[in-house]
Amino acid sequence: MELTIRETQPGDIEDMFSVRARTRQNPISKERLATYGITSESSAANMASGKVRGWACFDGAALVGFCNGDCTTGEVLVLAVLAEYEGLGIGKRLLSHVVTWLYSVGSAQPWLAASPDPGIRAHGFYRSLGWRHSGQVLENGDEILQLQSNALEHRRQREP
Repeated sequence: MELTIRETQPGDIEDMFSVRARTRQNPISKERLATYGITSESSAANMASGKVRGWACFDGAALVGFCNGDCTTGEVLVLAVLAEYEGLGIGKRLLSHVVTWLYSVGSAQPWLAASPDPGIRAHGFYRSLGWRHSGQVLENGDEILQLQSNALEHRRQREP
């Protein structure tokens, strides 16, 4: 296994849709994402504008996970890792790249939407990294989580 992380590029978009549709929990197909206005074209336009940036993890040439954020809102839009690559620290590393970027462009309070169901891996994952429920809940039931201001710096101090 040869894992590398780099910033996403327009040529990665179709593979990102493929990974998103194949995650173990909460997979979303390209067709369903299109109903939310998330298409290859909109993704490319957002990437080109600089509004959205992301990082992807590759095993050799295969994209196995990615994370994107939106600098205009401070939102972590998506974090997706294929099931066979869970537990390797990929999600944490990808999320850290996006959060670092969001802070660097002036986002005072990075946030994301996640299921409140403790049976979903994301529930414990985000909370273990310092994300806390803001008290807001979306119409679909997802909670808005905000990164505690000292969580990123605390993690940096612990990492080698």
